[in-house]
Amino acid sequence: METTKPTLQLRTNRGLAKMFFLSLITLGIYPLVVESHISEELNTVISKYDGRHTMHYCLIAFIFSWMTMGIVPIVWIHRTCDRMHNELLRRGIQYDFGASDFWLWNVFGSMILIGPFIFVHKRMKAMNLINADYNVKG
Repeated sequence: METTKPTLQLRTNRGLAKMFFLSLITLGIYPLVVESHISEELNTVISKYDGRHTMHYCLIAFIFSWMTMGIVPIVWIHRTCDRMHNELLRRGIQYDFGASDFWLWNVFGSMILIGPFIFVHKRMKAMNLINADYNVKG
């Protein structure tokens, strides 16, 4: 099966420092933009292989979050991390990331304060790797 290089180049420049500083400058709007892009890019890259669709993050953040007292965003991020893990495996990318990182670093790691930062770093790196591979191979 021949793969064609995609015409749309996905973002590969996400990082923890950029996320942190732009979050401060934009008063928390930048993470909403990043999560929205991630949900769209997951659908672009992965949906044709796993047949699933990730709901847009703005729906999660502005509608379902308050309706479910914060439960839907937790389920959403768990599922996106799981999809990213499966895509890393499918593409043969040697990077350890998945839903367990969400629970270990973001949830339980918040007790040591630095855990959520490690999670954001790992998540951004995983998405950068997936997008870079997609930009080359399609």
